Amino acid sequence: MPNGSLSLAASLYLLSYDPETGRPTGAHTALLVRAAALTELVQRGLLTDSDGSPCPVADALTGDQVLDGLLELIGESRPRSWQVWVGHHPRLTEHAVRDQMVAAGYVRQKGRRVLGLFPAKEYVLERPEQAAGMRDDAVRALHGGQPAADVSERDAALVTLAAAGELRTVVTATDAKVRKDRILELGERCGGMGPVLEKAIAQVRTALAAAVVTTMLTTTTVTTTT
Repeated sequence: MPNGSLSLAASLYLLSYDPETGRPTGAHTALLVRAAALTELVQRGLLTDSDGSPCPVADALTGDQVLDGLLELIGESRPRSWQVWVGHHPRLTEHAVRDQMVAAGYVRQKGRRVLGLFPAKEYVLERPEQAAGMRDDAVRALHGGQPAADVSERDAALVTLAAAGELRTVVTATDAKVRKDRILELGERCGGMGPVLEKAIAQVRTALAAAVVTTMLTTTTVTTTT
């Protein structure tokens, strides 16, 4: 599977790994992967908006098992808003992409033991140099002198989602502040799917904020108990 054929969801999944360590960065990958899959299906014209909910086009197929699986899931489910679909069991899509990347040789499953006793699985990059190249391409789209109008809609969506999901391998905390106008321009570059992308991004940000609050509450509780 050459880089050019990677889905937007697969690209963001691989970019969630640190090429230097070969390990995940701890980003909220599941939300980003689901939002990316929805975004690509809209860009391909296979998902349309129906009263605020995604609706698959009749007999729509991509040939990508992950994307086709999501199309089938949405088609067989009751109507849900775009925002809900971003956070509705997103690990189903993340794990499907992960398995796809393992089969394609981009990621390798590795066994380990928690506390030296309990068997567990972890996943590491098998081709860190390719992930690094993908990261460099995304960073160029963010920092390059190329006008936003000349950036492909796919790359524009990738950077926009990476920024919303705080994917620091692509958009650092400093970038999020200094390059804010550029990120907005890239979001606008997505054209007709802008409103759908905005809804997906809003849900990613809401979920991230909720995760931060949960972490703070948990830390406070542990500190107080101690």
